[in-house]
Amino acid sequence: MSDASKTKSAATTQSPAAEGMSRRSLLKGTAATLGTAALFDAVRMAFPGGVPSAYAAAPETTKAILGYIALMDASPLVIAKEKGFFAKHGVPDVEVNKQASWGATRDNLVLGGEKNGIDGAHILSPMPYLISAGKVTQNNVPTPMVILARLNLDAQAISVSNEYKDLKVTADAAALKTAFAKKRADGKEVKVAMTFPGGTHDLWIRYWLASAGIDPDKDVSTIVVPPPQMVANMKVGTMDAFCVGEPWNEQLVNQGIGFTACTTGEIWKNHPEKALGMRADFVEKNPNTTRAILMAVMEAQQWCDRQENKQELAEIVGKRQWFNVPVADIIGRLKGDINYGNGRVEKGTDLYMKFWKDHASYPFKSHDAWFITEDIRWGKFEPSTDINALVNKVNREDIWREAAKALGVAAADIPAGTSRGKETFFDGKVFDPADPQAYLKSLGIKRVEA
Repeated sequence: MSDASKTKSAATTQSPAAEGMSRRSLLKGTAATLGTAALFDAVRMAFPGGVPSAYAAAPETTKAILGYIALMDASPLVIAKEKGFFAKHGVPDVEVNKQASWGATRDNLVLGGEKNGIDGAHILSPMPYLISAGKVTQNNVPTPMVILARLNLDAQAISVSNEYKDLKVTADAAALKTAFAKKRADGKEVKVAMTFPGGTHDLWIRYWLASAGIDPDKDVSTIVVPPPQMVANMKVGTMDAFCVGEPWNEQLVNQGIGFTACTTGEIWKNHPEKALGMRADFVEKNPNTTRAILMAVMEAQQWCDRQENKQELAEIVGKRQWFNVPVADIIGRLKGDINYGNGRVEKGTDLYMKFWKDHASYPFKSHDAWFITEDIRWGKFEPSTDINALVNKVNREDIWREAAKALGVAAADIPAGTSRGKETFFDGKVFDPADPQAYLKSLGIKRVEA
């Protein structure tokens, strides 16, 4: 190879760091010579393939505090931190801090990061709406929030005490109606647990009970239990049934304490679940930081979705500092292998958690419309609530689209519109986001007259 060829080869194979330094030097020198007005022309010349995000939209701050609950749908936040995706996108100081409960998550969001709270969180999808409207905050004072992404589809479950194991309860809970009525007649209380009033787990178990003619407000007592405490409470007989995300249903079965009646994907296939929510004032003050955080989480979602990463994912989140859960309580359902704990075993199902597949990350407005409609059904929102106005205020799918474009997400992975259309549930009920009232009218048990 000639000296000239060697020189050319060295020039074209220099390290990214060296290349970045040479381009920064070019920009600095050009700026000093040409002045600010001409700088943008120099930038375009230096980066003919497009301006890197570090130059086009430098984060206003490299730090944000995000909360999470020990649930598998928090995995994208954990992986974004563990795998360096936050650092990659220019926000290396993002903290991912464990929260004791959804109530604690709400309280810390109200405080905000600047007051020793948190700026955003892995959160139940309806919560940003309930918090923004002041429905679940102290003195009903609103704390405006936004939803930036959905974190996952499916993979929650409804589990039942071994007391009812012989009933072979599935998505059809009809057998429990008589059993619960008998227990109440014997002077005993029937308790079902969820994780936050008006949250996803509350809505799933209410839908499941109501579909079987069991009124979740009149026929049973509904209690709130933090996700990591579900198994321990079932063990000591605190509740008859609960709804929560993984890994707690799988752990329950592995410990022989109860059985899973159904996964929530059997109630509504490919349903939305958790979201990445942030305080609206943080997003407004730090739009570039927000986009960087979102890009890191989206990249982590793609990583979590790859089958070849499932074992490593289980090992990472199972660590003491994250979930403190054995891999054996995580890996089965993470891969779609479900031991229901009552003799029913399904291998290789498609009921595993989706982090990216099937537009899992995109926050469809039509899905948020369902959450609000269900919370109207159960009295959490007034019947007069302007569903579309509330969704448009909280759901920032536009920021998701910006982040997707910056990440180079394939067009096929970006939905054409903000609605996924009509949704059909296991009992035949249909939710048309264009006509929520028709859906409400079709429901038998509810707290509102549609």
